[in-house]
Amino acid sequence: MALPINIEDLLNRRKIESNRIEFKKGWNPTDIYRSIGAFANDFDNLGGGYILVGVEEANGIAKRPVMGINPEAVDGIMKQMVGFNNLIEPYYMPRTSVEEIDGKTILVIWVPAGVNRPYAVPSDVLAKVKKPVYCVRDGSSSIVAKGEVLDELRDMANRVPFDERANPNIKLTDISMALLRDYLAKVDSRLEKVLFTQPLEQTLEQMDLMDGPSENRMVKNVAAMMFCEHPEKIFRYTQVDIVIFPEGRINDPNNFSETTIYGSVPQMIQGALTYLKNNIIRENVKKQKNVPESIRFFNYPIQALEEAIVNALYHRDYQQYEPVEISVEPEGIHILSIPGPDRSIVQAVIEKGDRMISRRYRNRRLGDFLKELDLTEGRSTGIPTIQEELKKNGSPRATVETNSERSFINVFIPVHKGCGKRVVLNAPVNGTANVNDTANDTVNDTANDTVKTAPTQEDIIDLVRKNPSLTYDEMALQLGVGRATVARNIAILKGWGILMRVGEDKNGYWKINI
Repeated sequence: MALPINIEDLLNRRKIESNRIEFKKGWNPTDIYRSIGAFANDFDNLGGGYILVGVEEANGIAKRPVMGINPEAVDGIMKQMVGFNNLIEPYYMPRTSVEEIDGKTILVIWVPAGVNRPYAVPSDVLAKVKKPVYCVRDGSSSIVAKGEVLDELRDMANRVPFDERANPNIKLTDISMALLRDYLAKVDSRLEKVLFTQPLEQTLEQMDLMDGPSENRMVKNVAAMMFCEHPEKIFRYTQVDIVIFPEGRINDPNNFSETTIYGSVPQMIQGALTYLKNNIIRENVKKQKNVPESIRFFNYPIQALEEAIVNALYHRDYQQYEPVEISVEPEGIHILSIPGPDRSIVQAVIEKGDRMISRRYRNRRLGDFLKELDLTEGRSTGIPTIQEELKKNGSPRATVETNSERSFINVFIPVHKGCGKRVVLNAPVNGTANVNDTANDTVNDTANDTVKTAPTQEDIIDLVRKNPSLTYDEMALQLGVGRATVARNIAILKGWGILMRVGEDKNGYWKINI
């Protein structure tokens, strides 16, 4: 692969700090892999380093012309490195580049700071019995970390939440300018005005969404969580699966409908809530004898569901390939996410179902973004808010379930006791997300229930059917809403797989997949 820096700058130690460059006269895998481990651990947060094999040094200066290595040995070295890389715990793969310098062949090993540090490497990769050690850089040398240094290395890694880590797999093209602009507008940031007049990378830098050394700046995970329309391509199974069992999972497990919500974290939250509003949420009006006032309640208070869904996507582990699952059954709604609460929260507190205070957060920065959007309060108020909303609605308390391994957390939102013993849908569901979020109020005379559904994107679908070539601005004009509203609703429809764009933005057209 090509290097993100000029090779002459490395040889002359320009632009890169000298303690991030190591010259090796020849291929010495044991010594080299200690340095790979040290650079990957990046104890001083410098951004990793470079190892140049085939370059002799004198007092830290590369000798010119370079000594070089035998070109015929390169393939063998590469094959050895594949095996040695598998010995690093957790797995780590340095980048390599074969360069021609001064008429000679050298091997450059680029070792960016690892995102899953600390890394252990064998003290001798060639030994039969391999003892793992943690290495760090001490000036221009790689040493084995011991005592307080090792403790600090481990603590430093633990203090970096996953969402704050730089990810070399995220490209700038993965970031949606529409989602970024929508967020900046919602939080009333001045960056919105310059978003399209400066490079995207500069905006991300200003938002502290880039990390790494100057020659290899990388996008942080949280940027993809918030501003990527398809984060599931980066963090597999980043999705919300909604499964409805009208008669119950146990009573009739084969009778169910299922849909999947994709998109950025805010899009998934909005998409899941819209789906539940359209298909599940019902306001009930019960008339009382000899009393003029009727009793009004929802089968589920939407605020409680919103809090539970936000918490599930906020606290889930995006390194685990498991979706957030919402199961709707006659007795209530289960919201399951992986893994469970942090072990700093004792089991008795979890079972009580009240405030759960954690000392560690998996995605601290993601929580900050969600707070800016008023989607979460933070400060461990999630479960108390759910309980308070259920209480105001006259519903039973929610329960929280996990296991001793804390491998999952299941928040159960019980249905109001005044509702029936079967899941009643507001509209037919056939395994595809329902797109109605505006409809006239209807009345169920037999149950004396008034069913209210919130406004929806049905008008957008109608417009697209009549004219597939409509632009966002044209839709907004015909519907009498803002462009951001149209863009947000279309993003939800695209996430559901109901609507897709064929061709370029200007000359393309919309296609409906229902």
